[in-house]
This record gives sequence, structure tokens and C-alpha cells, in this order.
Amino acid sequence: MVNKVFLLGNLGRDPEVRSTSSGQPVANFSMATSRRWRDKSGQLQEQTEWHNIVCFGRQAEVAGRYLNKGKQVFVEGRIQTSSWDDRNTGEKRYRTEIICENFQMLGGAGGGGGGGGGGRGGYPDYDDPSYGGAGGDQGGGGGNGGGGGGDEDDDIPF
Repeated sequence: MVNKVFLLGNLGRDPEVRSTSSGQPVANFSMATSRRWRDKSGQLQEQTEWHNIVCFGRQAEVAGRYLNKGKQVFVEGRIQTSSWDDRNTGEKRYRTEIICENFQMLGGAGGGGGGGGGGRGGYPDYDDPSYGGAGGDQGGGGGNGGGGGGDEDDDIPF
């Protein structure tokens, strides 16, 4: 069985860094991902999902130091749902989180170009309605992308 998540989105708030009772750093932040499509009438539609991200250890320290609201980030992790009984109402509560195993900082705040080699680092912009699927435009400015490094012909985004 596999529990693996890949998200590309923007931070909704600055990371909040705390420590466990054993002293291990923990960072929490929210992240927004969006999908865009055209409905049957041709109108552009957009749906945004919010994700709760949790990083531990060195990744939590890096997140707290370098990530901020609006920053574009690629997160790799796993889904974990916790449950507890509300102290006031006694109701069962649930929280689904992405436990971050790795993340990469991409463009500047608001998704501009930058460290990722321009927007999406030379990888397809799946949110772009003009993206044609396999064999279509590779987005992100094509070519080398201005510094994303490595082999841009590789269509695997990780």
C-alpha cells in the first residue's frame, strides 16, 4: 500500500515553529493548491484546496527560517488523520495533515520566478487551461528555464 502526496502550492501563512517535549522542532503551516478548468459553457472555473502541513526536525527549522506567506513550495509527504474528543462538547473531532518528508522552495512570494528556474521550473503548468497533456507544451518558459539546473528534458517533476 502507498500513502504518498505531492503538492505544489503557496503558503497561506507563515510557518509556526514549536518544539516537542523532547526538544524536536515542529513547524506547521497551511498551503493552498488550486485547479482550473473550463466548464461546459466555456467559463473558467477555479477550486482551491487548503492543506495543513507539518514538518519535523531540520526541515521544520528550515521552513521556519525561509518560508513565508505566499511563497511557492513543492511538498512531498504522507496523509495522516488524527482524532480526539472535544473537551467542551465531547464531539469527535478530526484533523487531516500532510506530514512533510521533503520540500523544495520554488519561485518568490506569489509564485513569481526565482529559485525554481522560473515559475514551475520547466515542468508542465497543469493548471493552465491551454496545457494539452502528454506531448504538449512543457510550460515554465521551456528550454533550460534560466537556472533550474539539470536535465530539463526529464518530464518527471521530482
